[in-house]
Amino acid sequence: MKNCIIVHGKADNKKDNPVKHWILWTKKELEKNKIKTFVPLMPTPWKPNYNSWKKEFEKLNISEEDILIGHSCGCAFLVRWLGDTKKKIKKLILVAPWKIPETDNEKEFYNYKIDKTIKTRVNEIIIFTSNDEEEDGKKSAKIFHNAFGGKLIELKNHGHYTEEDMGTGEFLEILDFLK
Repeated sequence: MKNCIIVHGKADNKKDNPVKHWILWTKKELEKNKIKTFVPLMPTPWKPNYNSWKKEFEKLNISEEDILIGHSCGCAFLVRWLGDTKKKIKKLILVAPWKIPETDNEKEFYNYKIDKTIKTRVNEIIIFTSNDEEEDGKKSAKIFHNAFGGKLIELKNHGHYTEEDMGTGEFLEILDFLK
């Protein structure tokens, strides 16, 4: 049986829980359909560090039948991890992906060469962006899409796919790709 792992984005600060927006709703919907879904809380989510995130993520046993979903910087993490480990998976879904460091402290997390061979180890790649996403978010989606292709989907008025931008904690469109 396949599993789904959802990696959250960056937290706003030390007190902010990054497991929010559409993530818990999606987990609940998948589990209704008997898909085991894991949402690990990554270490220091307000100050992402690739090696500490990798250590936490690798506590999960990822198989070729699994689906990986990332939101924002969680996408950058998953792409780097797939490149480093050369793992095969069933599906990769990037939601409002981010690849551009906003501060010098974030360069270690975001500045890496994308492994273009990921497309040979992932059966299906879907990238969600929005017409009203920030410019660096739109650029990030294009960076990933240009590197390994996949289906690029631009939804209207979803911003950075936060509950505030979407006006809801539900993300119905993602379910079409998780059946």
